[in-house]
Amino acid sequence: MASTRTAAPALQVEGLRVAFGALVALDDVSWQVAPGEILGIIGPNGAGKSTCYNAATHLVRREGRVTLLGEDVTDVPAHRLAARGLRRAFQQNAFFGDLTVLENMAAVLQDERGASLGRAVFRPFATRRDAAETRRAAAKALERMGVPARYHHAYPGETPYGVQRMLSIALANGSGAKILMLDEPAAGLGGADMAELVTLLQSLRAEGMALVVIEHHMDLIMSVTDRIVVLDQGRMIASGPPEEVRRDPAVLEAYLGRSA
Repeated sequence: MASTRTAAPALQVEGLRVAFGALVALDDVSWQVAPGEILGIIGPNGAGKSTCYNAATHLVRREGRVTLLGEDVTDVPAHRLAARGLRRAFQQNAFFGDLTVLENMAAVLQDERGASLGRAVFRPFATRRDAAETRRAAAKALERMGVPARYHHAYPGETPYGVQRMLSIALANGSGAKILMLDEPAAGLGGADMAELVTLLQSLRAEGMALVVIEHHMDLIMSVTDRIVVLDQGRMIASGPPEEVRRDPAVLEAYLGRSA
């Protein structure tokens, strides 16, 4: 695994707190992830994992501080964080079902680049050239993210489930995140699909991306992460390298079980 202890954080959250009326869903949670590092966030159902993601990406009202690439983004709205390099994929696969796999990726890249109406009207040849370049970039991005070329011209619903998961991650990543947050990327995967996900996560880490992964698949989280944060009832009860967390009595009690 990559050693990133001396690297400056790519994403840092401090004292996150989320309350829904009298219910405190997240209380004083702090963690950070560096470039070229995979941070895992685990905990039993209802521990506050997804709320933690929503708080970090400003999708819910929260207290605390969020720093992105050295800049305080606590007050930056969620829809502007993606352009700054912070992107996330959700638990459910997300794509346009009436577009091909390649068209899905091209649509995301085109949206990021921002095509103007004036350019389309007054420079149609340049627009067609841009579209061709976008499709080439889309194909390259898909293959990089584990979506083989043989599926590019199929509709997402026509592809195997594992391909759909990879497509959702690819669309979340777009032209390239600096910090990518994944919510249960291994859900529904097994065998070769799981191995491909592990390979993808390791390759993104090797390229210097910071990854934050919520996952219930303990074999995956223990094998691929550099550090793990454990939540229980909205509070952080442990943090450290996988082997250290695996032996933590509080984790054994709250999440893994005494027999783990």
